[in-house]
Amino acid sequence: MADAEYNMVDYDETYRTFSIDVPEFFNFGYDVIDDWAQRDRNKLAMIWANQDGDEKKYTFRDLKNLSNMAANILLKFGINKGDRVMIMLPRVPEWWIFVIAIIKLGAVVCPVPSLLTPKDLHYRINAGNFRLVITDFENSEKIDEIYEECPSLQTKLIVDGEKDGWVSYQEELVYPAPVSHRKVSMPYTNRTRSTDPMLIYFTSGTTGEAKMVLHNNAYPLGHIVTAKLWQDVRENDVHFTYSDTGWAKCGWGKIFGQWIQGTCLLIYDVWGKFKATELLPLIEKYEVTTFCCPPTVFRMLIIADLAKYDLTELRHCCSAGEPLNPEVIKVWEEGTGQKIYEGYGQTETCCAIASFACIENKPGSMGKPSPGWHIELHDEDGHPVADYEEGRISISLNPRPVGLIVEYLDNEEANNESFVDGYYYTGDKAYRDEDGYFWFVGRDDDVIKSSGYRIGPFEVESALLEHPAVQESAVVGSPDRIRGLVVKAFVILNQGFEGSEPLIKELQNHVKQVTAPYKYPRVIEFVDVLPKTISGKIKRNVLREDELKKYSDD
Repeated sequence: MADAEYNMVDYDETYRTFSIDVPEFFNFGYDVIDDWAQRDRNKLAMIWANQDGDEKKYTFRDLKNLSNMAANILLKFGINKGDRVMIMLPRVPEWWIFVIAIIKLGAVVCPVPSLLTPKDLHYRINAGNFRLVITDFENSEKIDEIYEECPSLQTKLIVDGEKDGWVSYQEELVYPAPVSHRKVSMPYTNRTRSTDPMLIYFTSGTTGEAKMVLHNNAYPLGHIVTAKLWQDVRENDVHFTYSDTGWAKCGWGKIFGQWIQGTCLLIYDVWGKFKATELLPLIEKYEVTTFCCPPTVFRMLIIADLAKYDLTELRHCCSAGEPLNPEVIKVWEEGTGQKIYEGYGQTETCCAIASFACIENKPGSMGKPSPGWHIELHDEDGHPVADYEEGRISISLNPRPVGLIVEYLDNEEANNESFVDGYYYTGDKAYRDEDGYFWFVGRDDDVIKSSGYRIGPFEVESALLEHPAVQESAVVGSPDRIRGLVVKAFVILNQGFEGSEPLIKELQNHVKQVTAPYKYPRVIEFVDVLPKTISGKIKRNVLREDELKKYSDD
């Protein structure tokens, strides 16, 4: 594909001149959804499908009217500008309808995953002082279990049935609130400023209680970079991001930037047992043009016979959430003809660093800083480091990028730790090559210091993954009386392979050949599963703590 066909043709020129116009007043519901509905009443916004083969289609006009009706229901039950609403729904259309409605009201929406336990919800509801929870029948019991212990929670709304003590969305649609279903009462004084709070995410950290990340009404505009420049979506595309509604990745790929661009979203609702290869027939059936999923899904997709599927409409593939191993990128391109363009960011950011289509794709690299995001690598004292020297990823606040976290709510310690001397520190480390490409090393606390060397676990994991026996791995430092720490790998094997001493030697030699010899895992343990967060990220801290415990017990 010629460069001219991409949304961004010249990276250097775009980086130099790019800016996002943030008006004083902005509301994603009115200024994007309703605006598209007004411009083209038949424009398709969403194709929804589930594992049973059911399908629904929604135009922007449908979403405008349905979100207005939902907003009026929320008004009826006392939700106004600034109130906080938690929404815990799977990938059902009501999630999008209510998120748009909450934003229209100027209230603050907090999406959370359906996998949360009552204990998780108890902490989050009380920490955030949420007034209303929206969920489905399947998850309602979790809320009932803790309701009496959550004094801020005044109303519970269920979207798919009726239940004592709950507002029924279905019943409210039959007996609507006594206001027009086409308009939401929004006095001029209630217009949302771009700086007004709009969204709270709880981070999926591997240690400690989750922190509350606050974004304002300008946050959707920040995802112009994510959708237009990185995912390369256009008005007539069908975009498919595979992610849960409870995580920031949904904001990256399933609502904001894509709908600003006027793109149609494919939403696949998964309830039962899921196999990643289910996605390939969907991509074929709906002629998906742009596709994004996390590395864990790509790792499973490449096991399939990709040649069986007609993926000719697919023209751009992306991955984010954690670094993608170069071997996966290679196999995917061999099977589909498409490269995978990596993007880096956090719950706190939009796409801040990426491998864009108009620059050379270096497999395994994070890419270059996104236009509008000035990124530096700093040492522990806040000074820039040289090329190929490991440093902390820092985002300049002058100017502040559109879409960057406003603050960690009610957490002065986290704010003081992350916002220092005009920079936001992500907590991740990387190095930069002579061409300006960034290469991920790991989280601050993931880096292994062994015999004077500093070793990033991701590089060792990537090397292991290139061996045909390895399905997945996690690398941590294990205490050693002589070296302080040694590299230890926990390895899940592919079918047809069994753990043995000869295989350990083979894997160690393989890593020595693929990467620097001092980085090879001196200890390898074969396991059936790895501890992960509910968003699918490996909990290296759990493995580290287990190793420390074994050492102390000895």
